[in-house]
Amino acid sequence: MIVTNKTARGKTVLRFHEGRGAQEGVFGERKTTCQMGHVAVRGLVGNPLYLLAGLLAHNLVRELQMQASAPDRGTTENRAALWTFERLDTLRRTVIQRAGRLTRPAGRLTLTVSARRFVRNKRLHMLDALRPAA
Repeated sequence: MIVTNKTARGKTVLRFHEGRGAQEGVFGERKTTCQMGHVAVRGLVGNPLYLLAGLLAHNLVRELQMQASAPDRGTTENRAALWTFERLDTLRRTVIQRAGRLTRPAGRLTLTVSARRFVRNKRLHMLDALRPAA
């Protein structure tokens, strides 16, 4: 049984309710990749600060993905997100956690990262998307 004040046909209300699965996925991702599934510290100020840091990290990654690409789909009945987001742990493994070293080619300090062409292109695409904000 679904109780709502939404004025729509039953099918539309059902599709809207089914769209909650995306929200549950976001909560699950935050618990696993942003370590929000546990109480971090015993202090009164530490836990809200820890929660806000995790939320900020998650939201910044989502915003980066939205700035780097156009929406993948339009509005649907079940209110699916307009973008198909990559999971934070996938981005962390493929783009961020890469071996690299600081080198000085031509006397200029440079981060040299050994990466496949796909990872390099993805990283450059994200950096280009952030350029207007800088």
